[in-house]
Amino acid sequence: MRFLTKLLRFIFIPEGDRARAAYLLLVIIIAAFFAFALDFPNYVPQFWKVDFKLGLDLKGGAHLVYVADLSGVEKSEYAGAMSGLRDTIERRVNSFGIAEPNVQTAQVGDEHRLIVELAGVTDVNRAIAMIGETPFLEFKEERAPQDSQAILEAQKQNQRIMEDPYFISTGLTGKYLKRSELTFDPNSYKPVVNLNFDADGTKLFKEITTRNVDKRVAIYLDGSPISVPVVNEPITAGQAVISGSFSVEEARALVQRLNSGALPVPIKLISQQSMEASLGQTALEKSLKAGIYAIIAVGIFMIVWYRIPGILAVFALIMYTIFALAVFKLLSVTLTLAGIVGFILSIGMAVDANILIFARMREEVRAGKRFALAVHDGFARAWPSIRDSNISTLITCFVLYFFTASLVKGFALTLAIGVLVSMFSAIFVTRLLLRVSISEKFGRFKFLWYH
Repeated sequence: MRFLTKLLRFIFIPEGDRARAAYLLLVIIIAAFFAFALDFPNYVPQFWKVDFKLGLDLKGGAHLVYVADLSGVEKSEYAGAMSGLRDTIERRVNSFGIAEPNVQTAQVGDEHRLIVELAGVTDVNRAIAMIGETPFLEFKEERAPQDSQAILEAQKQNQRIMEDPYFISTGLTGKYLKRSELTFDPNSYKPVVNLNFDADGTKLFKEITTRNVDKRVAIYLDGSPISVPVVNEPITAGQAVISGSFSVEEARALVQRLNSGALPVPIKLISQQSMEASLGQTALEKSLKAGIYAIIAVGIFMIVWYRIPGILAVFALIMYTIFALAVFKLLSVTLTLAGIVGFILSIGMAVDANILIFARMREEVRAGKRFALAVHDGFARAWPSIRDSNISTLITCFVLYFFTASLVKGFALTLAIGVLVSMFSAIFVTRLLLRVSISEKFGRFKFLWYH
C-alpha cells in the first residue's frame, strides 16, 4: 500500500520535472483510450479477442515459388507486370476461400519470382491446381511470310528457336480484360465466350484489328490457339468472341477462370513445399518453452546478481513481454519460427538495457552518492549506450527486412518491435520502478543493492 501511495504521489504531484510530465501524459493517454473504448466500443480494435497470426511454418500449409516469363514485357513495365500478377493470384486464391493468403514478389538475379504461401492447405497438388488453372489469354497477329519461312528453316536445322513461326504477340493479354460472359451463337446455338476489354484494351484491340483487316488474329489460351478468326473490319467497341468446339460446361469453366483473373504474364512452377499443421504445432510449443525458460533463467540471474534492482528488472521484463505480445496482436504481425527467435533475442536485449542502468547506478552508489541521485545519474550515464546499441540493431533490422528473403523478414520485424518496446520499458517502466522504490533507509542495507 505504501508503495502504491508513493507511486501515485510521484506521478501526480508536479515538481517541474520533465520526466514526470511525460509519465503524467502517458497516464492521460491511457485513460483517454479506455474512456474512448467505453464510449465507442465499435470503433476500437478488440485485439484481445484476436488470436495470434501464425505463419506457414507454424500453422501448416503450402509454399509455392513461380518464375515469371517477362520476355514479352518492356523492361520499364516489369514492376507493373509483377504487381498485376500478384494481385491476380491473390484474387484467384481468395475465390477458393483460403484465409489470408500471402503472395509476394521477389527478384533473384535476373529472375522475377512469385512466392505464394497458402496457410492450411497441406495438399500441394491442390494448391498448384488452384494457381495453375488461372489461364493466360493472349492475342497474336500473323507474321510476315518471309519471317515465318526464316523461323521454319531455323527450326529444321535443329536450332533452339521456340518462337511461333506463324503468329507474333500483339501485347493484348488478359490483363486488359474487363469481363467475360457465356452466350450462344445465334446461328449454330453453340456456346461462345464474349470478351469485354477495358479502355486501354479497347484502344489496343482497335489498333490490332485496323492493321489486320482481311488477316487472321489468333486467340491463344495457355500457349495454345483456341480460335483463329479473320478480321473483316476494325473493331472499335472493345469486344471479342471466343468460339470453339467446347461444351457448355467447358465454356462456363473458362468464363469463371477468366473472370477470376487472367494472368498478365506466364508463370512456371520451380519450387514446392508443404508442412503439416502438427509439425508446426510441435515447433511452436518447443519455441514457447524455450522463451519461458529464457525468461526464467534471466530472471534468476538478475535477482542473484543485482538483488532488489534484479527483482524490479524481472517485473519490468514481465511488463515488456506483455507489451510486446500486445503489439504483435495489435499490428497483426505474422509469427514464424524465425520471428519467435527474434522475439526471444529481444528479451536478452531488454535485459541488457537494465544491466547497463544497474551497473552505472551501482558505480554511483559506491562513489558515495545518495540512492535517489545514483538512480538519476546512473540512468543518465547508461542512456547513451542503450540508445546507440538499439539504433544500431534497428538499422540492421531495417536492412534485413527490406533486402532479404521473406524467411528473414519475420525475424527482423519481431526483433525491431522488441527493441522499440525494450527502449520504452527501460525509459519508463524500469526507471519509474527504481525511482518510486528508492528510499534513503536502504542506505543501511547496501548489500540488498549490490555485492
